[in-house]
Amino acid sequence: MPVNPHPSPLVIATRESRLALWQAEHVQALLRARGHTVSLLGMTTLGDQILDRSLSKVGGKGLFVKELETALQDGRAQLAVHSLKDVPMELPEGFALACVMEREDPRDAFVSPTFASLAELPHGAVVGTSSLRRQVLLQALRPDLRIEPLRGNLDTRLRKLDEGQYDAIVLAAAGLKRLGLDARIRTIFDPTEMLPAAGQGALGIEVRTARYDLIEALAPLAHWPTWLTVTAERAVSRSMGGSCSVPLAAHARLEGDQLHLDAAWGDPEGRIPLVRAHAAGTVLTLEQANALGQAVATQLRAGGAIGVAGAADSTSAG
Repeated sequence: MPVNPHPSPLVIATRESRLALWQAEHVQALLRARGHTVSLLGMTTLGDQILDRSLSKVGGKGLFVKELETALQDGRAQLAVHSLKDVPMELPEGFALACVMEREDPRDAFVSPTFASLAELPHGAVVGTSSLRRQVLLQALRPDLRIEPLRGNLDTRLRKLDEGQYDAIVLAAAGLKRLGLDARIRTIFDPTEMLPAAGQGALGIEVRTARYDLIEALAPLAHWPTWLTVTAERAVSRSMGGSCSVPLAAHARLEGDQLHLDAAWGDPEGRIPLVRAHAAGTVLTLEQANALGQAVATQLRAGGAIGVAGAADSTSAG
């Protein structure tokens, strides 16, 4: 039975990549099951258009959400669905993260047509990623590899790999699994070796702050354990500056009411060794999750990590 048989029609603003549309359609189906009439507004963002430069050099994660926020502001759409790792740590005034949904696999995947794992790659092999986080973690694991830029949506990245431009690429496992591309995964990295990005694998729904009715309607879609863990992760990133130019990883896991939070920071130039930090504590509220994240960021800085004034990974859609 529909929860609300006569709700106002809703429009979801979404990027037009295959993965972004899957995510928006997933939310659309869940809302329709609750009695809502929901349509999609596909948009091409500036982040989708600029493919020849790293996001850390052209404005960061906000490039993937600004056009969607404009659609919310002018009333063309009422909500926007984002990969949470693409959402800036600070939302503009008047916007709110109304819902964090249950997380998919947060880990990174090793993808290669020839090699089964990172360890199998020969000396000097070319690995594609435009994520500063993945770059510094890969360099720590295999300093002999050539890390080359890789931009574009998930399908574009796979095509470039298949064309032979790279020996391997590293992508978010969540995106591959959501699109039924599990067979492309050769190895899933253990978080102890490739610590994920803050929010990786989770979906967030953004609305205008004043839309209390929408926030209430989205509440059943929220997954509280995921919300707590990603809040702690994003607090690390926010405290470190929160931009794509920060080579930062942050990943939390909840065991009962104990939240375990790991973070890592690396220097892309290799001048400073990888800095790691860990903390654990009882976390029942978003405030406690934030505090744990700030404590881990303090540990990182004490270990020599350098933040910037300004989200912890410079990739999107994979």
